[in-house]
Amino acid sequence: MVISPLMTTVFHRPDLPDLPFRAVILTSETGVKATSQLHAALPTLAFCVGNRTAAAATAAGFDARSADGDVHALAAMILASGVAGPLLHLRGEDSAGNLAETLTKGGLETYSTIVYTQAPCPLTDQAIALFGQDTPVLAPVFSPRSARLLVAALPQTRVAPVWVAAISPAAAEVARALSPARLVTAAHPDGENMLHAVADLYSLPGTA
Repeated sequence: MVISPLMTTVFHRPDLPDLPFRAVILTSETGVKATSQLHAALPTLAFCVGNRTAAAATAAGFDARSADGDVHALAAMILASGVAGPLLHLRGEDSAGNLAETLTKGGLETYSTIVYTQAPCPLTDQAIALFGQDTPVLAPVFSPRSARLLVAALPQTRVAPVWVAAISPAAAEVARALSPARLVTAAHPDGENMLHAVADLYSLPGTA
């Protein structure tokens, strides 16, 4: 196995709006980590996009509630929860949709603050060498942005067929630019289903 991250995390310490927030919204484990960098008192209640984010938030001391899904499931859960605003979405610079705007339009005052950036990283020499061989390379893709970065990072002289396990249909759509020999989309956007997607890649007959 070759590990070659396409992004590295840079945490920020922005000034937060001076408002009596009732809950925070966390859409990644990295967002949870970012809360420890902030010099501000945060509410205990945390609405989380999925179970892993909720587990990380619980470990960090939050009263975490998981939507066990994507950003749309999260918005629906928050709007149905009966919580009062204002709420604070602590997010990365690259974020799917505009959750704060969706919730505010739904009648729940919500603010959004960028607390980290995922800066692009080049592929390592070892990773580039893999793509120069004729053995298939299995690439897990955890977001549309990581798929775009992989497309941009692949060498022009690529020989290896690429097998892609994508975490969502949106990530899979971007990954099609790789002309993957095999492509499987996870049944649900979480780590466990990504493992199933990787296993499914090996069970596919022939090439796609």
